[in-house]
Amino acid sequence: LFSINANIARDIVLACSEACPEAVVALIVNPVNSIVPAMCEIYKSKGISPRKIVGVTTLDVVRANKFVSEINGKHVGDVAVPVVGGHAGKTILPLLSQVTPPIPDGKIRSLDQRIQDAGTEVVDAKGGKGSATLSMAYAGARLGK
Repeated sequence: LFSINANIARDIVLACSEACPEAVVALIVNPVNSIVPAMCEIYKSKGISPRKIVGVTTLDVVRANKFVSEINGKHVGDVAVPVVGGHAGKTILPLLSQVTPPIPDGKIRSLDQRIQDAGTEVVDAKGGKGSATLSMAYAGARLGK
């Protein structure tokens, strides 16, 4: 998976470096924690600011909001869970203490784990034959909004 995704990202970044070097390139890719820094190196080698390449982890926010809305009974559009860190397992850090109304203490640990494992949950549900493509598209559209 890493090689396939890294090659796709490389091709996109190379094309952008030629066609639109001033554009900000938002990559929705796994593993974002590894591929985005590698793509920044391509921009550096071409004399383009690596700050023009960003990794999109909005998908983790979308998932966290959905799971919290299920717990607190609010509409998902009325939930805002800040998520910091990366986009891989334990690097995903939902700031559940910031959610209003507060999440019951007894649910925080399992919710934290579910948010961190949500990507694996989707892949497992698809029998290893895909990932959360619709969710990624939604997260990208939300980022661009």
